[in-house]
Amino acid sequence: MTRVKALGEIALRVDDLAVMRKFYQEVIGLELMRDSPIGVFFRIAEGYDGHTQVLALFDRRGNPDYQGLDAKKSTVDHIAFTISLADFDTEKERLERCGVRVETAEHQWVHWRSLYVRDPEGNEVELVCYDGNV
Repeated sequence: MTRVKALGEIALRVDDLAVMRKFYQEVIGLELMRDSPIGVFFRIAEGYDGHTQVLALFDRRGNPDYQGLDAKKSTVDHIAFTISLADFDTEKERLERCGVRVETAEHQWVHWRSLYVRDPEGNEVELVCYDGNV
């Protein structure tokens, strides 16, 4: 089994993206990495093996087809943990052998490869690594 190397990302669905952006940038002092109409990414700290630790804020109203969390219960979108790029394929295979549905994604703007799974309560968990070839 792969050992988690570090926290990769905290992602929140928010009601007022502008207010939340201002708070995390001006009050908390996080460095803005990317700002878009549907989401904002802040640098938390240097992470593991090229993957920066980030806080992501997503506009809850930005995607009417979003099928994630029950917005009445939580603002958490998903929790991400950093893994090694060398472990990516074997970890995907291991998760599938455990009977877990795995979705993959590549986030080209930051060179990340991701494995997405759901925990027993339905929370999305991401295992993510830096891949300079993405």
